[in-house]
Amino acid sequence: MIHLKSVDLKKEKVESLVIPVCEDKNVFDDKTITSLINKAKEIKEFKGDKDDEVVFYNLPEVKAERVVFMGLGKLEKIDIEALRATTGKAVKALIKKKLSNVLIAVPLAKKINMKMTSILEAMLEGAYLGNHLFDKYKKEKKHKPVKKINFLVKPDETRKYGRLSSRVKTICQGTILAREWVSTPSNEKKPERFTRSIVTLARKENLKVTVLGEKELKQKKFGAIIAVAAGSRSKPRMVVLEHNPRGAKNTVALVGKGVTFDSGGINLKPSAALDEMKADMSGAASVAATMITAAKLKFRFRIIGIIPIVENMPSGNASRPGDIIKSYDGKTVEIGNTDAEGRLILIDAISYVVSKYKPQTLIDMATLTGACVVALGEKIAGTFSFDDKLAEDIILSGQKTHERCWRLPLPEDYKELFKSDFADLNNVGSTRYGGAITAALFLSEFVKDTRWAHIDIAGPAYAKKESAYCGAGGTGFGVRLICDLLDKL
Repeated sequence: MIHLKSVDLKKEKVESLVIPVCEDKNVFDDKTITSLINKAKEIKEFKGDKDDEVVFYNLPEVKAERVVFMGLGKLEKIDIEALRATTGKAVKALIKKKLSNVLIAVPLAKKINMKMTSILEAMLEGAYLGNHLFDKYKKEKKHKPVKKINFLVKPDETRKYGRLSSRVKTICQGTILAREWVSTPSNEKKPERFTRSIVTLARKENLKVTVLGEKELKQKKFGAIIAVAAGSRSKPRMVVLEHNPRGAKNTVALVGKGVTFDSGGINLKPSAALDEMKADMSGAASVAATMITAAKLKFRFRIIGIIPIVENMPSGNASRPGDIIKSYDGKTVEIGNTDAEGRLILIDAISYVVSKYKPQTLIDMATLTGACVVALGEKIAGTFSFDDKLAEDIILSGQKTHERCWRLPLPEDYKELFKSDFADLNNVGSTRYGGAITAALFLSEFVKDTRWAHIDIAGPAYAKKESAYCGAGGTGFGVRLICDLLDKL
């Protein structure tokens, strides 16, 4: 679907040619493209400013049916996200016009002071992700993805960067997989069904798969997971995925929160928020998709994915505020609020992976707290770690992929806030403030000496409206981020 291509624009027939235009500098050296840009800038309405767009049809200089000029803005403001977003917008516009193929001109690296790998990676991602449609539940399919997306580069670059194109495609496929899991309604992804979906796809990539059902979870004393699932007719699961390359010495563990629907339990959520609670398994979706992607990319170290999957519902069997449960670790937890359920299933999963696999690095992802959304908004994830290097690497990967993360503190004295008079811990803090921090500190009680980071994706995991290269619904946040991070570990 997406390829790098070198063609003569005067000879090659093209349905749509897209040319990104810088406002204050020509970022191409091809004479034909330069001539076309100059013609576009003769129009008063088009300067090449950010979000500017103009379309010419049947120009004599080229064989393209239409030439779409997309403004990038001033050179000093152009970064990889601007390229990613512009490409995504272009593809989305072509989808709406029901066009089937496009050739996108790639700016010269030396002209915009970036590495060619960064330029291509961003533009390929924007195109691939922007070409995704989630319409499986619509009877009438009004639009179709663009069939062919080619990127115009120099002849030597088609060979030089061919592998990069394949890698980007694989990672974007993982991102889209996570998106679709998140956007799927809860009635279609109850724990048993979501588990089957993960297992089927994981086995295709030769990941080792283990599934612990309710019986095994009770036998092995996963008390926190069992407590959260108690109110639902759907039984809990814990999926363990293993990527075990030969000779691997280091182990990285990924843990993802998988609450397929979160009613809040007995502490029922307000109705205004309930329809989006299908997305409370976004961490699980991202971890599962990352594991599948990592297997395709053949990372050389061991990667373990732990995915606890439950549905949090109120019923006569549901856990109650004031109940005391015993976690897999052995610590007891007083349930101060049944809507703080994500941290409960995570502590059992974290304790299990630490004790059984002894990973050098452990990262968990979860739509954990509304407090993190209050602090950072809907587009930035909160990052927590005692390890400065790990936190820095996550933030740098987030900058590269535009899955932005901001480090928040883990002050020791805040641990006082989740002390319990009756158990070892309370699952909520004694104050309404600093909820994202106390939740992260609660998780930290179970990581022992493992190098660990927690990423709270409650804000960016789900989009209420369409953006440049993502439709409304699940964003797949974390797949590209973690894949980039794994390269650093």
